Amino acid sequence: MDIAGEKYVSFTTFRKDGRPVSTPVWIAALPDGRVGFSTDANVGKVKRLRNNPAITLRPCSVRGKIADGAPDVSGRGVIVTGAEYDQVWRAVRRKYFVIANVMHFGNKLRSLVSKSRDTPTAILITLD
Repeated sequence: MDIAGEKYVSFTTFRKDGRPVSTPVWIAALPDGRVGFSTDANVGKVKRLRNNPAITLRPCSVRGKIADGAPDVSGRGVIVTGAEYDQVWRAVRRKYFVIANVMHFGNKLRSLVSKSRDTPTAILITLD
Protein backbone atom coordinates (compact mmCIF):
# COMPACT_ATOMS: atom_id res chain seq x y z
CA MET A 1 0.00 0.00 0.00
CA ASP A 2 1.21 3.51 -0.83
CA ILE A 3 0.34 5.25 2.44
CA ALA A 4 2.11 8.43 1.30
CA GLY A 5 -0.42 8.76 -1.53
CA GLU A 6 -3.27 9.18 0.95
CA LYS A 7 -4.57 12.69 1.63
CA TYR A 8 -4.97 12.04 5.39
CA VAL A 9 -3.78 9.24 7.64
CA SER A 10 -4.59 8.26 11.18
CA PHE A 11 -1.27 8.51 13.01
CA THR A 12 -1.29 6.27 16.07
CA THR A 13 1.19 6.56 18.92
CA PHE A 14 1.13 4.71 22.20
CA ARG A 15 0.85 5.90 25.79
CA LYS A 16 3.24 4.58 28.44
CA ASP A 17 0.61 2.01 29.44
CA GLY A 18 0.33 0.82 25.83
CA ARG A 19 -3.03 2.37 24.98
CA PRO A 20 -3.15 3.72 21.39
CA VAL A 21 -3.96 7.35 20.61
CA SER A 22 -4.81 8.27 17.01
CA THR A 23 -4.71 11.67 15.33
CA PRO A 24 -5.50 12.51 11.68
CA VAL A 25 -2.51 14.12 9.94
CA TRP A 26 -1.24 15.03 6.50
CA ILE A 27 1.50 12.78 5.19
CA ALA A 28 4.09 13.33 2.48
CA ALA A 29 6.64 11.06 0.83
CA LEU A 30 10.33 11.86 1.03
CA PRO A 31 12.83 10.93 -1.69
CA ASP A 32 14.51 8.29 0.50
CA GLY A 33 11.30 6.25 0.98
CA ARG A 34 10.39 7.63 4.39
CA VAL A 35 7.26 9.70 5.04
CA GLY A 36 6.65 12.62 7.35
CA PHE A 37 4.55 15.52 8.50
CA SER A 38 5.07 18.76 10.40
CA THR A 39 3.61 19.37 13.84
CA ASP A 40 3.88 21.57 16.90
CA ALA A 41 6.74 20.66 19.23
CA ASN A 42 4.69 20.35 22.41
CA VAL A 43 1.66 18.28 21.41
CA GLY A 44 0.69 14.87 22.77
CA LYS A 45 1.82 12.84 19.78
CA VAL A 46 5.35 14.26 20.10
CA LYS A 47 5.44 13.53 23.82
CA ARG A 48 4.20 9.96 23.30
CA LEU A 49 6.70 9.39 20.47
CA ARG A 50 9.56 10.34 22.81
CA ASN A 51 8.55 7.42 25.03
CA ASN A 52 7.84 4.89 22.28
CA PRO A 53 8.85 5.27 18.60
CA ALA A 54 6.42 2.58 17.39
CA ILE A 55 3.58 3.98 15.26
CA THR A 56 0.85 2.82 12.93
CA LEU A 57 -0.73 4.65 10.00
CA ARG A 58 -4.14 4.04 8.43
CA PRO A 59 -5.90 5.97 5.66
CA CYS A 60 -8.66 8.16 7.12
CA SER A 61 -10.87 11.19 6.54
CA VAL A 62 -9.93 14.72 7.61
CA ARG A 63 -11.80 14.04 10.87
CA GLY A 64 -9.99 10.74 11.49
CA LYS A 65 -12.75 8.32 10.43
CA ILE A 66 -11.19 5.09 9.24
CA ALA A 67 -12.99 3.08 6.57
CA ASP A 68 -13.85 -0.55 7.33
CA GLY A 69 -11.00 -2.80 6.24
CA ALA A 70 -8.45 0.02 5.91
CA PRO A 71 -4.99 -1.54 6.19
CA ASP A 72 -2.51 -0.77 8.98
CA VAL A 73 1.00 0.31 8.07
CA SER A 74 3.50 0.14 10.90
CA GLY A 75 6.76 1.96 11.34
CA ARG A 76 8.99 3.92 13.65
CA GLY A 77 8.80 7.65 14.14
CA VAL A 78 11.44 10.14 15.13
CA ILE A 79 11.08 13.81 16.05
CA VAL A 80 13.20 16.09 13.86
CA THR A 81 14.10 19.77 13.62
CA GLY A 82 16.53 21.81 11.53
CA ALA A 83 17.49 20.51 8.08
CA GLU A 84 15.39 17.35 8.48
CA TYR A 85 12.35 19.47 9.37
CA ASP A 86 13.02 21.56 6.26
CA GLN A 87 13.06 18.42 4.10
CA VAL A 88 9.72 17.27 5.52
CA TRP A 89 8.17 20.74 5.21
CA ARG A 90 9.20 20.97 1.52
CA ALA A 91 7.52 17.60 0.84
CA VAL A 92 4.35 18.63 2.68
CA ARG A 93 4.26 21.95 0.84
CA ARG A 94 4.62 20.24 -2.54
CA LYS A 95 1.71 17.91 -1.79
CA TYR A 96 -0.67 20.32 0.00
CA PHE A 97 0.53 23.57 -1.60
CA VAL A 98 -2.25 26.12 -1.02
CA ILE A 99 -3.61 24.88 2.29
CA ALA A 100 -0.11 24.19 3.66
CA ASN A 101 0.97 27.74 2.91
CA VAL A 102 -2.19 29.19 4.48
CA MET A 103 -1.66 27.10 7.62
CA HIS A 104 2.03 28.05 7.76
CA PHE A 105 1.15 31.74 7.49
CA GLY A 106 -1.45 31.33 10.26
CA ASN A 107 1.11 29.62 12.50
CA LYS A 108 3.58 32.46 11.90
CA LEU A 109 0.95 35.03 12.86
CA ARG A 110 0.01 33.05 15.96
CA SER A 111 3.64 32.86 17.07
CA LEU A 112 4.03 36.64 16.62
CA VAL A 113 0.92 37.38 18.66
CA SER A 114 1.71 34.89 21.42
CA LYS A 115 5.46 35.58 21.32
CA SER A 116 5.92 31.82 21.17
CA ARG A 117 9.20 30.65 19.71
CA ASP A 118 8.59 26.94 19.25
CA THR A 119 11.20 25.16 17.19
CA PRO A 120 9.72 24.00 13.87
CA THR A 121 9.20 20.27 14.35
CA ALA A 122 8.34 17.31 12.14
CA ILE A 123 7.82 13.59 12.54
CA LEU A 124 9.90 11.46 10.21
CA ILE A 125 8.66 7.89 9.75
CA THR A 126 10.49 4.83 8.54
CA LEU A 127 7.93 2.26 7.41
CA ASP A 128 8.35 -1.43 8.26
